[in-house]
Amino acid sequence: MSLAAHVPPPIPAHDAPGRAGDRPERPGRAPDPTREPWVGEVRLVSRPESAGVARRLTRHQLQSRWLLGPKLADDAVLLVSELVGNAVAHAGAHVFGLRIRRRRGWVRVEVRDPSRALPCRLPVGETDVSGRGLWLVEQLADRWGVDLLPDGKTTWFELRLAKER
Repeated sequence: MSLAAHVPPPIPAHDAPGRAGDRPERPGRAPDPTREPWVGEVRLVSRPESAGVARRLTRHQLQSRWLLGPKLADDAVLLVSELVGNAVAHAGAHVFGLRIRRRRGWVRVEVRDPSRALPCRLPVGETDVSGRGLWLVEQLADRWGVDLLPDGKTTWFELRLAKER
């Protein structure tokens, strides 16, 4: 099933995503429509391939469901890839969560993991091939931050909606 053509049915509140016992999505498979990121948290396996799933979900939500522009979607896809990369590389967890929200004038993307270690921006040199993730988030996001939770953290970014970004 094509992700771009998929329109999930309404979900009853008692079947809300992100409940205990949910199995994570697996890269290469279509996401379970009962756990789409605009309804609730999608849990993804903490592997590098999951960044691709998160990018596809983000682009689908912003462009196909909310009909937002390609520049905003491109920025969100790049930033979600950076946050997911950090969660996979540094959180030491089997799964992480992805949630995409929209409110008047803003899109917010959240990546939740069970580590309480705060992300930190590293100094990078011109020839370094890694370590620029949070720098990119700082440059492209209108706002970003980390919310500490009793069982981990949520790292998030927000992009302001405008006719042209």
